[in-house]
Amino acid sequence: MSFNRAFSTAANAVAHAAGMPVTFLACCVVVVLWAVSGPIFGFSDTWQLIINTGTTIITFLMVFLIQNTQNRDGAAIQAKLDELIRAGHAENTFIGIEHLTEEEVAEFRERCENAAREHGVVVEVEEKKRKTSSGGKKLAAKKSAAGSARNKSSSGKSKAGAA
Repeated sequence: MSFNRAFSTAANAVAHAAGMPVTFLACCVVVVLWAVSGPIFGFSDTWQLIINTGTTIITFLMVFLIQNTQNRDGAAIQAKLDELIRAGHAENTFIGIEHLTEEEVAEFRERCENAAREHGVVVEVEEKKRKTSSGGKKLAAKKSAAGSARNKSSSGKSKAGAA
């Protein structure tokens, strides 16, 4: 068995086990046992160093194992999406766009939004972002004015109700 295959198998197993409720419970038990042992060891520097070193090492190794698993999952999803695009009626130019720069992906997104608009589909998410970034001050001023008008009308009603 190659190193890459062995590493992938181990990374999958560890990532799966790390996400299990029993693993969380086991970690909680370890922390409680460590805390209870504090008076026995006089809350010494060595006692504190044990938990600090242990958690640091585990965290360090888990980052790489989980990242490996996520990279493979992401690549598999991209391959499946690429195959759907290739086999379907979508444009084959979208295959592999995950390898482009952020700016190039934004161009593709804009192209898709324009195509959707041409087919009568309203693209609200991006339009809301653009309006908020350019006209955020105007929107805040309108909300403030509306709030002031509501406050005046509600205070007028309360005076009329009191009379």
